[in-house]
Amino acid sequence: MEIVTVSSRFQVVIPASIREQAGLKPGVKLLVDLEEGRIVMRPRPERPAAALRGLFREVWEGVDPEEFQRQERESWGA
Repeated sequence: MEIVTVSSRFQVVIPASIREQAGLKPGVKLLVDLEEGRIVMRPRPERPAAALRGLFREVWEGVDPEEFQRQERESWGA
């Protein structure tokens, strides 16, 4: 853990040891979020759609997609 100071322009310098561990280079875009009272920064994925691939996979485990689609269409009553 490192200590940084927020400047009067609300800027912080990411310590070299953290930059090296994260593989950050100049120009990299970061996503900044507040999670449970913590400021969290992550590198923005180069391909955001690819980063979402597999999300909630466990929800669809054991589900036959064609059967699911058939049942959905039947529920529309059309």
